[in-house]
Amino acid sequence: MYVIGIDEAGRGALAGPVVVAAVAVPRFFKTNPKDLPKLKDSKGLTPPQREVWYRHISDHPLVFSATSRVYQSGIDGTNIAKAANLAASRAYERLFRRLELEEGSTEVLLDGGLYLGMRKHEGVGSKTIIRGDQYRVAIKLASVVAKVTRDRYMIRLHDRYPEYNLEAHKGYGTREHFKALQNHGISEIHRLTYLSRYPNLKPTNN
Repeated sequence: MYVIGIDEAGRGALAGPVVVAAVAVPRFFKTNPKDLPKLKDSKGLTPPQREVWYRHISDHPLVFSATSRVYQSGIDGTNIAKAANLAASRAYERLFRRLELEEGSTEVLLDGGLYLGMRKHEGVGSKTIIRGDQYRVAIKLASVVAKVTRDRYMIRLHDRYPEYNLEAHKGYGTREHFKALQNHGISEIHRLTYLSRYPNLKPTNN
């Protein structure tokens, strides 16, 4: 029996997608490699530590993962909660299919605030755990996969939109990011619903 942990990255960002990862581990799986940093949720790890864990997850023969993302237009079209839940369902389904699992053969754990957002998954025995990324190994691993996946994507976007310096803040609302928005305007990668409270910011002409 597998335990599937699900977590997201990018919920509070002003630009780019929300990314959700689902990670499956055997039910009694324990991981505490001496050559790796102590496993924490992604916020408690440095970027190099997250990369080390991401490689370990990718190479481990008993650990499997899948990701899904909803872009800024999808977030603006609904809201961040629905977008994240939809991505959670998609990531779960991709992992479920990849492992050819049967209903009832898994324990599905989501970090607080996340739920499986597709109606066809309403019967899945999933459980949302407040601060689950601090307590459950599968959710911690999912938080790392989601964060590294999203950060890598935002760094690639930096090459297309260097004026916003996305590689530094990954789309979050830092002082530097707001200054760039004031100087260059709102681009197509920004979440309009998030920025609607700042009437002094205008869409870019590019």
